[in-house]
Amino acid sequence: MIDTGDVDASLGLDVGKGEHHGTAVTRVGKRVFDERLPNSEPKMRAVLDKLTAKHGTVLVVIDQPASIGALPLAVARDAGCRVAYLPGLTMRQIADLYPGEAKTDVRDAFVIADAARTMPHTPRGIELTDETIAELEMIVGFDDDLAGEATRIANRLRGLLAQIHPHLERVLGPRLDHPACPDLAGAVRLPGRSAQGRAPPLAEPGPAEGSADG
Repeated sequence: MIDTGDVDASLGLDVGKGEHHGTAVTRVGKRVFDERLPNSEPKMRAVLDKLTAKHGTVLVVIDQPASIGALPLAVARDAGCRVAYLPGLTMRQIADLYPGEAKTDVRDAFVIADAARTMPHTPRGIELTDETIAELEMIVGFDDDLAGEATRIANRLRGLLAQIHPHLERVLGPRLDHPACPDLAGAVRLPGRSAQGRAPPLAEPGPAEGSADG
């Protein structure tokens, strides 16, 4: 159970892989937001900032706190919102109390938001323990190491391209992470190479000038 006494608006998110559906209700039950929300930090932050500026303290409640729900939680925390989640079984039981039987993202998002408003004992708080924070810091550090290694390799490849084919480096250099780059690079005839990718054969020596047969 979480304390919702200071919450001015509850935003329920029915999360998905590519996008979520969000519904926000005020403490008196007025629906103030009901739209699809791309799984994008800038888009989510803009919505949260607008809700906070207009209504005050916002509680973001989701139905899946892990995997696809991780980004909305992180953005909500960083935006100064409170966060919680509504377990799936609890949500299905509460949904039976609302009109309609069809399961839709729009309906589920409203149920999540309204449950936080009318039944504050149902959402569960999400708190990060010191152990979880340490694990996240380790993962982030590993990700930073991978990003640094990728940058080092890209710079090395650009350096080699600049030596072999400066014009090609100017075209492909900024786009080395594109999947098509290896195929494009292989299709380009490099200086000193034949169309089949082999170095041209050395010319066979001809007869010395002034030499005579026999």
